[in-house]
Amino acid sequence: MRLIPTVDDLAADPATHHYDDMVAPSGLTNFLGTARVDHDLTAVSAVTFPPVSQGLTRTAACFVDGRLLESYGAPITHEWRPDRVRRSVTLPGLDLATVTVCAPGETAIAIDISATNTGDRPRAVPITLSLAAGAARSEGAWLDAVAPEERNRATAGERRLAFTDRAGTAWSVQGVDTAADVRLSGIAPMAGEHETGIGGIERGGEVTVHLELAPGQTARFGYVHAIGTTADAANAAFDRVAADLPAVVAAAEAFWNRQLDAAFRPGNEEFSGHLPVLETSSQALRRLYWWGALGVIWFRRDFEGNVLGRSYDTLMPNYWATTTFIWDYSLSSTAHALLDPAVMKRQLRHWIDSDIHTHFGTSSLTGSPVGRWYSVNDHAMTRLVHDYLRYTRDTALLDETLGGRPVREHLREWALAWQSLRGSGPLADYGEIDNLLECVSSYTHEVASLNAANVWNLRTVAAILAAQGDTDGAAALAAEADALVKAVADLYLPGTGHFAARQPDGTRVPVRHVYDFSVVGTSIAADLDEGTRAEMVAFFRRELQTEAWLRSLSPWDPDASFSPRPDHQWNGAYPAWPADAARSLVALGAPEAALDWLPGLARSANQGPPGQAHFTEEAMPAVNGGARKAPPQLPYIIDWACSSAGAYAALVIESFFGVDPKPGSDGLDTSKSCIAALDPHAVLRGLRIGDRLVDVHADGRVIDQHAT
Repeated sequence: MRLIPTVDDLAADPATHHYDDMVAPSGLTNFLGTARVDHDLTAVSAVTFPPVSQGLTRTAACFVDGRLLESYGAPITHEWRPDRVRRSVTLPGLDLATVTVCAPGETAIAIDISATNTGDRPRAVPITLSLAAGAARSEGAWLDAVAPEERNRATAGERRLAFTDRAGTAWSVQGVDTAADVRLSGIAPMAGEHETGIGGIERGGEVTVHLELAPGQTARFGYVHAIGTTADAANAAFDRVAADLPAVVAAAEAFWNRQLDAAFRPGNEEFSGHLPVLETSSQALRRLYWWGALGVIWFRRDFEGNVLGRSYDTLMPNYWATTTFIWDYSLSSTAHALLDPAVMKRQLRHWIDSDIHTHFGTSSLTGSPVGRWYSVNDHAMTRLVHDYLRYTRDTALLDETLGGRPVREHLREWALAWQSLRGSGPLADYGEIDNLLECVSSYTHEVASLNAANVWNLRTVAAILAAQGDTDGAAALAAEADALVKAVADLYLPGTGHFAARQPDGTRVPVRHVYDFSVVGTSIAADLDEGTRAEMVAFFRRELQTEAWLRSLSPWDPDASFSPRPDHQWNGAYPAWPADAARSLVALGAPEAALDWLPGLARSANQGPPGQAHFTEEAMPAVNGGARKAPPQLPYIIDWACSSAGAYAALVIESFFGVDPKPGSDGLDTSKSCIAALDPHAVLRGLRIGDRLVDVHADGRVIDQHAT
């Protein structure tokens, strides 16, 4: 049994589909940039290496024997691994396969293309790649969901086309590693702007490779797409990759296996920390834990010019490149605190030094704010600082002056920020849908989730202050929490298992949403009576839980007809919601319900890292038993991967193993562990708590490995 995953362990199930089937195109990264791997055998889009972006520009569409490959109607099989995507298709007398990678250490992607003659006669096979680019370089942050792109001019060279923006500050060099016919497009550029679906991105030209194949013979060539801020830089990257493209493909596998190994190794050279190794006989538990780890590692960004040196993006490969959302980062808070605490500290300093009530995240290109305020920000920042402190024991952060005052005062401000949002009652009013779940129109104003989170914020900051000797300040916050919790509980609708959202006129609108279930359960479960907790669990299992995923909103809720977006509606869920719902089940006293759910959830880890949303099985057929990732096109606008995956690592470490480091305590509380019911021999090895490296056993024992 392998304890540290390799790329093979994390491979997605093969997916075979026809043109524009409901399959989300996958992504690849080498931490310098990203690319989307499209349905076509060779096509890629959104090839972006900051500071150069290309929007969603699609290039390298494949023609075989002069005919667009997609028009043959043959199904194409995609096989994703962290290091590569293998695509294959069978045409009459011809098998074609490609392997696409992001070249390690280069601002480039590479595709190894092979063709096999399955007929009984020799044949000539011309393979043409239609090339386009939208390379652009912006001075400021990328403030829209889709990164900037610009109309490029193209010039032809030997085996390649070079594309550049008007200013000559962004370059895309594309071509092949063998002799080829290269020509510019014969289609005149359009005079005005046009939309995708009407004109799309203009073709710059094409490259054609002629293969001569005897019966049974296989031949190959390679495609390279290199990015740079100068022509020399882009051409140099192209030449390095094209010099031995098969070696680059092999290097990508070695690169990713090193990253995965390092992520679980104390003292590694890739991350400032590490994740504990999980020993378990439960394949489902191990798969979900590795899924959570991959989904955080996947978003590491080390590109030149990153204002933080390193950051962790939130979505890829379609939307919000170079943006880190506070909310999503907090949902993976435990994983960040363990895996890369030095990077987390820099990110926290940056956010604390900004006004978190004016944006939802920041740009790693400029450090500037991006987007509107999210209502969750005070809770998210409190959680992030709390998790950083309790795993690193770096209490010196509290004394640092950022934004004009010590960090401990920022914590106090976040814990009390809800008071300025109160209307006529005791609870905070969080406004309309744009500040909350966006696609649930009834989830507005005084919602149970964030008001329960305010109770948690108050108690959490009180514990931090008490550990620092501020007993008066801690007592004041604790008293506020005790006074607030009853008002939150009053939003509960007895006998239903769910809560109401109170409107400004006093109306109580019932809302059957998983976010209330998860946040209330993980924040104030001990304040609820046993009957309420049991009703909440019954409601979740009856109306929200599915075998392999969950419904964010009950289909019995009147608002279920409002939006088709599967991240927060009846037809699917955002990736952290199943993990957080399982954590709530444990907190509400039903750990067996969470443990029994694991095999189904684990089947949904079969399509690469967690998507921004997966469909429920009744909305879209499952993929080999796993909840299907939602696609990026309208009306879903869902990205292929999302960094909140770390919620699954937290589920395993904190809910199942019961790991709960307390501020100011040298011990490690594991009294709430429930993992023994699944695997009495399970162990978390090498969990770092400050300077301690410990093994946590299923029976609650904590054994030091050594002191550092």
